Amino acid sequence: MLNYVRVALVLALVTPTSLLAQNVSDTFTRSHYTKQEFRIPMRDGVKLYTAVYTPRTEAFTDHGPYPFLVTRTPYACDPYGADKYPRRVGPSQELAEAGYIFVCQDVRGRYQSEGTFVESRPQIDNKTSARDIDESSDMYDTVEFLLKHVGNNNGKVGVTGTSYPGFYTSAAIINSHPAIKAASPQAPMTDLFAAEDDAYHNGAFMLAANYGFYPFFLPQKTPMLPKDEKFDKLAPDVYNFYLHAGNLAALNARLTAGGKESYFTDQIMHDTYDDYWKSRNLAPHMKNVHAAVLTVGGWFDAEDLSGPLQTYHAIEKLNPGIENTLVIGPWSHGGWHRTAGDHLGDIQFGEKTSEFFRKQIELPFFEKYLKGKSEPTPPEAYMFETGTNEWHKYTQWPPKNAMKKTLYFGMNGTLSWNAPQMTDVRSCYVSDPAHPVPFTSYVTDTVPQRYMVDDQRFAATRPDVLVFQTEPLKEDITIAGPISPKLFVASTATDSDFVVKLIDVYPDNAVARPDKHISDAPPVQMGGYQQLLRGEPFRAKFRNSLEKPQPLVPGEVSPISFHMSDLNHTFRKGHRIMVQVQSSWFPLTDRNPQTFTDIRNATPDQYVKATETIFHNKTAPSGIELMVLPR
Repeated sequence: MLNYVRVALVLALVTPTSLLAQNVSDTFTRSHYTKQEFRIPMRDGVKLYTAVYTPRTEAFTDHGPYPFLVTRTPYACDPYGADKYPRRVGPSQELAEAGYIFVCQDVRGRYQSEGTFVESRPQIDNKTSARDIDESSDMYDTVEFLLKHVGNNNGKVGVTGTSYPGFYTSAAIINSHPAIKAASPQAPMTDLFAAEDDAYHNGAFMLAANYGFYPFFLPQKTPMLPKDEKFDKLAPDVYNFYLHAGNLAALNARLTAGGKESYFTDQIMHDTYDDYWKSRNLAPHMKNVHAAVLTVGGWFDAEDLSGPLQTYHAIEKLNPGIENTLVIGPWSHGGWHRTAGDHLGDIQFGEKTSEFFRKQIELPFFEKYLKGKSEPTPPEAYMFETGTNEWHKYTQWPPKNAMKKTLYFGMNGTLSWNAPQMTDVRSCYVSDPAHPVPFTSYVTDTVPQRYMVDDQRFAATRPDVLVFQTEPLKEDITIAGPISPKLFVASTATDSDFVVKLIDVYPDNAVARPDKHISDAPPVQMGGYQQLLRGEPFRAKFRNSLEKPQPLVPGEVSPISFHMSDLNHTFRKGHRIMVQVQSSWFPLTDRNPQTFTDIRNATPDQYVKATETIFHNKTAPSGIELMVLPR
């Protein structure tokens, strides 16, 4: 079925041995590498399948010894068999051509590895016996084995992986083996509830992405689910599918029919920031990291947007003095390895940013720390600034000279740097769960990556969306850092979501010209385009605590403040800055029935209309705080 097929393709793309270069057969791999397969014993006796690809010395000018570059994955180290080769080894062709001992390992309980799989296995800081295992200890034991049993190695180990393998990369460097000299967590999962990663965003469940993912990602002994015929009849319209599919419990029943297991169950059962989520947050555990670290993310990553930032900051805080670099480009999830990075949807970035990253940042990083080559030390932060389409190097992130400034909501849909002075100014709309605001203007069968930059004019015309915008800018304004909505709200309901979107509005005569070295496509007419830059929901019952939700008191004014993930963007002269506020974003996030209840099991009568009020006056100055760079 369409949704499941797309997810399977995405999972294949983040699998190291399946990150395939276009038009490249396995001829290169066979002619340049020799394959070995091991079942490596862990300290508790469980054996993990590990494929090792060692350079054929005659195929490289450098005859070794070579460093290891390891990826651990739940997505399969296929193809299996000593005579079966992938079309590419490692994360990129550039690294494959440079010569490394590439290692791919199935984590516990997945594919060819023994043991029990635990999703986002919690880290154990104080291990007291061989039974105390986690991803860090499994990596440690793997390194010990590789150093002793794989010849022509130089004693140095690198670790890398994207998305779930990025999580394993982060875990691998906690209390790390001394041989691990370099690590690159890329789009790593970090905190799946409290921040903008896969599962929940500020208490709102990321419905479409998760329901699309978990029919494929099942306990290893559970067979693939049969086709969902009801979905097929509605595909490709996921909006209508989820609108009529019932509550989260009903969706879960589909995935667990016939006694099958699904990790989707865990996702919806743990709907507050409880110990299940806290124990899986790696950030507090990122201690005793001794490797140089290159954390990579995309400004428009629909899956793991905040993970790279959380990982970078945790390593920086808990491991002072190590080489710790953050790289963020204009990419979707893993786009630096599977797209040219020259555009996303209608938005042009002017160059092949992915190729630049692979050749000028990623390859030199591993060459420096694993082979001792005289590459320059990477900067603290290497960031792509959208709007101007330029790379910038910073000595810290956010930049030290970035200043907090608030854009305030004003009368008649205005937005300005001046705090409101009038009293009793407010804006209202009616939110109806039966007619939620869609997250795209077009029919889709999945969560398209491009939604992160899509034109928002379709939403701006709806009566259940508030719009505030500046006058055309008289000079460029550059933001660099987190974005923080600060709202004063009231509702006639006992719970509601408040979605805030930051938008760049193009002048009426705007035209985007694709780089002719990349594409022969004609210029794109962008006049009036409302480019989404950031958008996040906040579930109001979590306004005081993500652990202990509290109902809204109908009619009572409540402050709501939260952070949206960082951005480095320039609003160009002549553009406008816009903020949209709404109370649904469907089916990107699940519907809030607007009744303080167990949303998972909400009944039809609990889904109610609500009048939402945003106050923007002297005593309740709603707005959005930005980190602005001086000009």
